[in-house]
Amino acid sequence: MKFQSVKKIHQGKFIHRYDITYETEEGEEKIYEMISRDPAIQTWEELQDQTPDSVVLIMHDRTGERILLNREFRLALGNWVYNFPAGLIDPGETPEESAERELKEETGLNLVEITETMPLSYSAVGFSNESNLCLLGVAAGTFQKSSSSVEEIRPGWYTKQEVRRLLDQELFAARTQAYCYLWSRLPE
Repeated sequence: MKFQSVKKIHQGKFIHRYDITYETEEGEEKIYEMISRDPAIQTWEELQDQTPDSVVLIMHDRTGERILLNREFRLALGNWVYNFPAGLIDPGETPEESAERELKEETGLNLVEITETMPLSYSAVGFSNESNLCLLGVAAGTFQKSSSSVEEIRPGWYTKQEVRRLLDQELFAARTQAYCYLWSRLPE
């Protein structure tokens, strides 16, 4: 595929829609619809920007025997799914600051430490260039209701056995499902 152009189709509050025009190997025009967090993509370089949009928090308790999962109502699905705490990085924030803020806002817990930051990854490559950093670490404290009036979140700590049961019975976000599947099958 050879990039030809990018054109903004719709300006949203949080998500912006673009048409990207490519030329295929056969010389045909291919227009691809995509959404982005970036409100001003005009070039190939801007399309490929690798500045993370959000953080994903993979948190364990101090023992490492339980994982933190949010059961949250997702408006696009009209249903509840299990997911890791996550959120957008605000302007001027570092990913670590965003992680601390998002964890507190969504769960009431405190970020004790970040043990690892994984390289940049993408949320939904089939239709978006939204990128994120997954931060692994330890959280502690007391659960509180989400501080956002537009999010319905029920955070909880889960053991490997409890996660295996959830995986068989409940809906999950893809990255959360994949990580939890592998984590839940590690030796006790």
